[in-house]
Amino acid sequence: MKLCAACHEDLPKDSYSKKQWKLDEYQRRCKVCVADNREVQPPPQQANNDTNTTNTNGIVKLLDFMYLEDGEKMKRISDEELFKQSQYEDCPICFLRLPELQSGSRYQTCCGKVICSGCAHASVYDDQGNEVDNEKCAFCRTPDPTSEEEMVERYKIRVEANDPKAMFKLGVWYSEGIYGYSLDHKKALELYYRAADLGYAEAYCNIGYAYSNGEGVEVDEEKAEHYYELAAMGGNERARHNLGYTGGHAGNFDRALKHYMIAVRGGNAPSLKQIKLLYTNGLATKDDYTKALQLYQAYLGEIKSQQRDEAAAFSKELYRYY
Repeated sequence: MKLCAACHEDLPKDSYSKKQWKLDEYQRRCKVCVADNREVQPPPQQANNDTNTTNTNGIVKLLDFMYLEDGEKMKRISDEELFKQSQYEDCPICFLRLPELQSGSRYQTCCGKVICSGCAHASVYDDQGNEVDNEKCAFCRTPDPTSEEEMVERYKIRVEANDPKAMFKLGVWYSEGIYGYSLDHKKALELYYRAADLGYAEAYCNIGYAYSNGEGVEVDEEKAEHYYELAAMGGNERARHNLGYTGGHAGNFDRALKHYMIAVRGGNAPSLKQIKLLYTNGLATKDDYTKALQLYQAYLGEIKSQQRDEAAAFSKELYRYY
């Protein structure tokens, strides 16, 4: 038995399509509600108590409800949790740490793996060491998509498989109105929430950005900071940098410096520039800036390789990794 998020009935498996059965409790709709085009809704008691749900559609009601459910969690995030050093992901082929810069890695729509720019650009070999067609995934050897349409279809398949990275990407397409998707910030948020619920930290960052800039929701800096914190705790250095900037803007330079230091260790170059600016303005010490430089050099030492350098030399636009 599972709860339908539209009619709020607890229903057996045969009341749902295979696709809906796999969705989480905030998105799942039974066959009847899908046929009637009924939107997901917060539970009746929440709808009666929340005056913010009267003028928005079902998706936004759901997102606000989810945030209210998270409200107490926001107050319970300790500095010990927030400032804990992030864990980093390695390339599944060369086993070197993946670069923080987005052009330094590639998401593979065939197998859902994220591989580094060096492995994406390098020649592909068979199990006997013979070079094969380079237009194949370096991890699973599936041929690359030959058209934009095929690429989009692969993303859809990955979304059906509950791949949070693919969900996030579709959300970006909705937020930008590209690849045949109409501009729809609310639909983007729905996908970001689904991806975040599956543990993808970057999705939390984009939710924070949406609240900070009023994209699909009312501007709410408190909510934006909350989601940036969740993203930063998940290892997203862009969100960590945003928290540092917010702290500095509020005059809390010590707190800003803590965020920037963690972000620099994660490879975030803009945070290094901010620490330099703090030092220049007498808001951080020479030792602070020296430590930041050392942290960034340690990061570069972990990500640099000849193979990645060769890829960057071939195309900085496509393969630059620092």
